Amino acid sequence: MLVNCYMRSSGIPLLRPELIARLKGIDFKARLVVEGFLSGLHRSPYKGFSVEFAEYRQYMPGDELKRIDWRVYGRTGRFFVREYEEETNLRAYLVLDASASMDYPAAGYTKLDYGRWLAASLALLLNRQKDSTGLVTFSAKIDRYIPPRATGAHLRVLFRELENLKPGGETDISTTLHELAERIRRRGLVILISDLWDDATAVVAALRHFRARKHELLVFHLFHPDEATLGFTNPVLLRDLETGQEITVDPRQIQYQYQNRFNRRCEYFRRACAEARVDYQSLSTATPFEEALFTYLERRRRLH
Repeated sequence: MLVNCYMRSSGIPLLRPELIARLKGIDFKARLVVEGFLSGLHRSPYKGFSVEFAEYRQYMPGDELKRIDWRVYGRTGRFFVREYEEETNLRAYLVLDASASMDYPAAGYTKLDYGRWLAASLALLLNRQKDSTGLVTFSAKIDRYIPPRATGAHLRVLFRELENLKPGGETDISTTLHELAERIRRRGLVILISDLWDDATAVVAALRHFRARKHELLVFHLFHPDEATLGFTNPVLLRDLETGQEITVDPRQIQYQYQNRFNRRCEYFRRACAEARVDYQSLSTATPFEEALFTYLERRRRLH
């Protein structure tokens, strides 16, 4: 019966977003999207393992108990685990915008829903490649920071966090990204999933901060079709989900200018990211996940 939910492109079965919205459990959704997608495609840009000790880190749910340093616990009464340099092929950070603007539209699935399914699918891909994956959620600040791990238990922690994530708060993407760039000390792959509703030049400056610290960066710029076209046929009351400000407009009078401004904004991100050697992908929430997943795979192919 589930086969009827799939669509095919290039011979690869994938779920349409509107159908995946009807399924319960983000773990189940991610596995349906990913199953069979990466078979034989894994190529790591980092070869081999290193067991050189790097630092201590506070214990997080999902960490293996055998990695707890009991001597440190005996001295401090707190649980810490030992971290090592390049324990896995890659350290990836999924950075998901959970600000109030991501809670559009109210009916059906929202941009945040699409973002969490995309993050879950990427986390599963990375985990099956034996890559270490972390999760960062933010609005005006970093709300949750889960360091990268590559265990099955850790993957379940990420799924649970994504499942329970609620949108809220205003956006401060640039400040948050600058803080995160300083916090992540070892190079890795940073995957930003956001609607990018913030000052565009400030966002690009923050993306450059990651590149200056030698991170690879992949940006998924999410938008709902309404945001791209303002395709309403009658006067509508528009409300800012973050500030609550409201304005009544007749879309027919401003649609052309609005679409031009939206397209110029996307083009600015595309051009600026290319100049900064940041992979940028604008992605409508009406788009099947295959486009996003293929973009990720292309990113990994070039890294190799």
